[in-house]
Order: sequence, then C-alpha cells, then structure tokens
Amino acid sequence: MRGSIAIRRIALCFVTPMLIVTCALPGVAQQAENIPPHSKLKPLFNGKNFEGFVTLLKDHGINHDPDKVFQVEDGMLHISGEEFGGLVTRKEYENYYLRAEFKWGEKMYAPRLGKARDSGIQYNITGPLRVWGRLMEFQINEGGTGDMWVINGTGITVDGHTYQSTAEPSPTQYIRIAHIGRGPLVNVTGDRDPVNDLEKPHGEWNVLELVVAHDRILYFVNGRAALVGTNPNTTHGKILFQCEGAEVYFRNMEIAHLK
Repeated sequence: MRGSIAIRRIALCFVTPMLIVTCALPGVAQQAENIPPHSKLKPLFNGKNFEGFVTLLKDHGINHDPDKVFQVEDGMLHISGEEFGGLVTRKEYENYYLRAEFKWGEKMYAPRLGKARDSGIQYNITGPLRVWGRLMEFQINEGGTGDMWVINGTGITVDGHTYQSTAEPSPTQYIRIAHIGRGPLVNVTGDRDPVNDLEKPHGEWNVLELVVAHDRILYFVNGRAALVGTNPNTTHGKILFQCEGAEVYFRNMEIAHLK
C-alpha cells in the first residue's frame, strides 16, 4: 500500500509530503500469539469467476475493468498491477480467520516502475467504496510484507502505542506500522529485509494468515508471527485484494469464523 516512499529505520515517526506517517519501530516487544480456534475454512474465492466480488479501479470505478486487470487463471486470481484498485467482497465480514497465498509476477507499471513491488489485503472496509477508503491493510510489499496500515479513521494499539489515522487529509491520514523485527526499507524493485525477511524468494508462493477478532488483529507470514494489534476501533467490513502497480497472483483464499 502506498509504498512509493523509501523508508529507513528510525526510532520515531516522521511525516512525508504525501501525508503518510511511517512508524518503523522494531516491534520486538510484540508478544506472538497463536491462531485461535475457528470453524472449517471455506473458499472466499471460488477459483472460477468473480462471484461474490466486485472490481474497483481508481480510473474506472466499480465493475468496469476494460483492461482486464483482474482475471481468473488456473484457479488463481491474476492481478495485472496496471491500475490502482482491487477485487472486493460484496459482503462484510467480522470475527474471522483468513488464509491466502500470494506470489509476485514480473510486470510493473508507472508510477511504481523500479520501486519495491506492492500489493496488500485490505479489510474492515466500511463506508463508500473507493480506493484507499476507510480500512486497515495487511501490507504485501518487497521488504515489508507483514506491516500494517491504518487509513482514513481506523486505529489500533501495537506495542502499547495507539495509532489513530484521521478521516481527513492530515499527517496521520495514512499510518504504516512495522512488523515484528523489521529492518530498514529500501524502495527499489527486489528489496529484501536484511534483518527479518518474512517473504520467500521471488516467484515462490507465500502464505498469509489474518485474524480479525473483536479485541485484536493478528498477522502471520509463512507461519511466522508478523504483527499483534489490540483494541482496533473497527472490527468488521469488506475485504479487498489489492492492485498497486505490480503483477501479483493470489490463490487458496479461504475464510473461517472464529469460535
């Protein structure tokens, strides 16, 4: 999400001209948790068509995809990366466990040519459906997969610090929270975290797991705890698989209700 800013590790938050605050605190104090008990996983995406979803593109709106940004290929969701937007669930979800796999493709598009590949799973989307509306995000980004974004009014507590984004343009409209033990970000294609890289090598499948409970949110990347957040100010909403300038594939998107 909005990874066009090169970020170095610092022990405080800074403001960019694009009204984004990046909090690159190490996150080592986060206490890893296990995935809680849940019902049997069921497909969120059927691997055949976009039943249960709508397409959202910044320049074309809802369900108008003339460039075929979103396609089903061999049971996978193929996102070309050519525009900004996402494939969005029609339904809202709460109190759930989501599991999905992703891998990067090769193609990239302006304005992100030469920059770190970027995508994400956005969730707790409420309000009018638009690109980067009121939501939270499981960041998928070379060098930073497992980070969190709180955007346009959402908020959460991580490591005892509360991150509250604003619903209007301000220095805290978009806030990025580093995953556990993350190293410095370098916004170039192929970037790898030199300290705690959770991603597999380029072209391999990665497993993402997201827990959205009423009192906490948990991220896991390839079986490793990435982030623990508590007391989110939003606990339900739609889910979006993001298109942001880089070709990406998703498969085996499944969801289960927490017990």
